[in-house]
Amino acid sequence: MEHEFWVFLSKSWGLLYLMIFFIAVLIYTLRPANKKIFEEAATSILDEQDKPCQ
Repeated sequence: MEHEFWVFLSKSWGLLYLMIFFIAVLIYTLRPANKKIFEEAATSILDEQDKPCQ
């Protein structure tokens, strides 16, 4: 097999793989069921204490 074949294969399937991965991440982060988890993560550092670490 030639180098050009592998370049074509990696460009086409690599693009498809990255697009599918990007869409999956968007679906995961924008699901309403995950809203509470992400809100807790965003504010968790503020819940512990209000003074410098010792």
